[in-house]
Amino acid sequence: MDHFSYQDELSEQVAKKEQRKMKARRDQDRSIWYGLGMFGLVGWSIAIPTLIGIAIGIWIDRNWQHKFSCTLMCLFVGVVIGCSIAWYWVKRESLTTLDSDIDEQTDESDDKTQESQE
Repeated sequence: MDHFSYQDELSEQVAKKEQRKMKARRDQDRSIWYGLGMFGLVGWSIAIPTLIGIAIGIWIDRNWQHKFSCTLMCLFVGVVIGCSIAWYWVKRESLTTLDSDIDEQTDESDDKTQESQE
């Protein structure tokens, strides 16, 4: 390995470490509290529609007599709606993270293009 290829490899490693540190500084607000908040958001987005479904089911069962339990049916519908809402939030967050990663890769490739032109 000659001296110039070693320097190029070393400079690439240093650049990658620098980018990771810069990303960590930018994403400082994503601490443990951010993770717990997202976990709570997903939990509540499932729990609230489920509880609403149970309440509606109980109300229907008390006011109209059926041979099937409307409480169980509304419970199922509430869980499905809640999981759909949670899926939406998780997908939205993952797309936001993916977009920021793509932006970083684009910036990195632009930097390399500028360096090669100089």
